[in-house]
Amino acid sequence: MDNRLIKISKYLSKHLRHQPDRIGIKLSPGGWVNVQELITACANNQFPITLEELQEVVANNDKQRFSFDTTGTLIRANQGHSVKVDLQLQPVIPPNVLYHGTGHKSVESIMQAGLTKMSRHHVHLSPDIATAQAVGARHGKPVVLAVDAAAMHQVGYQFYCSDNGVWLVDAVPPEYLQKL
Repeated sequence: MDNRLIKISKYLSKHLRHQPDRIGIKLSPGGWVNVQELITACANNQFPITLEELQEVVANNDKQRFSFDTTGTLIRANQGHSVKVDLQLQPVIPPNVLYHGTGHKSVESIMQAGLTKMSRHHVHLSPDIATAQAVGARHGKPVVLAVDAAAMHQVGYQFYCSDNGVWLVDAVPPEYLQKL
């Protein structure tokens, strides 16, 4: 993805996940925003985006952070919000094992306290080791933790899977974690 599209992706992340009010948009249930309203709001805030650029970012973002609804008239960030939003995801049965990537400096505290959502709505988990490793690398030397999702589900934890394949759960207690 070229530099312009990376800038657009970061701008969208900021405003669709964290600060929609900063550019004068409101997230409707599901986190959706009308595409034309978003384009207008961006232009009004000195960051014009064309519909074609928006479509390219949604289609080609390596993390698939955004999606259009089936009509193509609404857009949302798939997960990672720090603002209150109901993404209207339905609980699903997770795979037996999911993974969480983190920086090596965080491992000791995570193994003691577990994974918490902190400022986000959920803890983010990956379906595979490679993805978790890439996530962990953003925080220094990567460490991958295996999550016993089957055992968690069995005792009542609810899991959700966002449109881009990121698994979400409220928390992961330390007894369900294993360092790989």
